[in-house]
Amino acid sequence: MKTTFLSFLILFTHLSSLFAADPAAPPTWRAETLGQALLYTLMFAAVGIGIAIVGYKLFDKFTPGDLHKEIVDKQTVAAAIVAAAVVLGVSIIIAAAMIG
Repeated sequence: MKTTFLSFLILFTHLSSLFAADPAAPPTWRAETLGQALLYTLMFAAVGIGIAIVGYKLFDKFTPGDLHKEIVDKQTVAAAIVAAAVVLGVSIIIAAAMIG
């Protein structure tokens, strides 16, 4: 009986230590200096713009017709509005993902 209780106590203390809070705080993206804030802003802007361009290109590829050709060569306003809506929609999704 004592050995069972003792083994339960040892097991319980080890399990509770697994779920205890880690004393070391995990690294975050919070800037500590103005230089870090500017660097993070430029990094996230570059990544966001790159992903927005990829999203636009994927939309253009998977829809019938050539949206870029419609906008540049034929100067179709409706196609430009659709392209702007796609870029804004992708940008909102990217911003929400980056914010968390």
